[in-house]
Amino acid sequence: MVSTKPKVSIGLPIYNAEKYLEETIDSILAQTYTDFELIISDNASTDRTQEICLKYAQKDQRIRYHRNEKNVGAAPNYNLVFKLASGEYFKWASYDDTIAPEFIARCVEALDQNPDAVLCMTKTRLIDEHGNPLRDIEYKKTTDADLPNPARRFRNFLIFNMSGNFLYGLIRVRGMEQTLLHGNFTSADLIFLAELALYGKFHVVPEYLFFRREHPSQSTKGVWKSERARHSWFDTSLANKIVLPKWSFLFRCFHAVHRAPLHILDRIACYGTVIRWMFLRRSFWALGKDIAVAAQRLLVRSYLKLRQPSVEKSDSQA
Repeated sequence: MVSTKPKVSIGLPIYNAEKYLEETIDSILAQTYTDFELIISDNASTDRTQEICLKYAQKDQRIRYHRNEKNVGAAPNYNLVFKLASGEYFKWASYDDTIAPEFIARCVEALDQNPDAVLCMTKTRLIDEHGNPLRDIEYKKTTDADLPNPARRFRNFLIFNMSGNFLYGLIRVRGMEQTLLHGNFTSADLIFLAELALYGKFHVVPEYLFFRREHPSQSTKGVWKSERARHSWFDTSLANKIVLPKWSFLFRCFHAVHRAPLHILDRIACYGTVIRWMFLRRSFWALGKDIAVAAQRLLVRSYLKLRQPSVEKSDSQA
């Protein structure tokens, strides 16, 4: 019996993506490697996104379109497309980025030839909102992500690389399943990648086959520029809740190291890396600010809650 499972699954989580969506889907369907499925999860878009997706799904049987009843936030939607995948290799795609026709083929070839690699990425070129090239990304310490020692990979990725572009590489599913996937806090993509590095090497194809778009509507700009504001973008259930962005990041770092099957010396080294990251990024100030802001908001909420009965009482006596 011939298996109908594709070797590669591509997950495309989207919300109100009509501006660049067709260009992105076209670049995926133009791949020279054809044994893939494209899973689209629409986060209850209110623009033409659903119409565009259904049009493409009717034309290509490799496309599976799912629509959430409500906007659950970016992180749950990213994790959902992975859970719906059936391939041996998985790739997240962003609605505003594109890939060259050879991207999947080069990455599949690299992972097939390097069984100890858990992720494969190509070189990255930034483009503007019109698709014009801006500049090329130089991955610092990229070769160190290919070292045999997991503690050194974790250290060199978390401390020196800090490139979220690797999130859009091709990932070995059995390695990805060992992680906690995408967290619902700012910079969760970097924690996911650092955690993934504990389970295998990262391989880089020396060709510019991934094109990352910079434009005014990106999530890190405008209303979502603040770390605390982006919490509700990552997970809508966190809206109006008191959040601790830096503490969430820190706890996930320690949790990732705790869960990984490491030698005791490597585990100690990884814990040391997290502490080093705190000093290098001056995170002690940010951790303290998290507590201060949370305490202030708790006091304000408590004051308003205590004041509300008296206001209601005075209104009833008027």
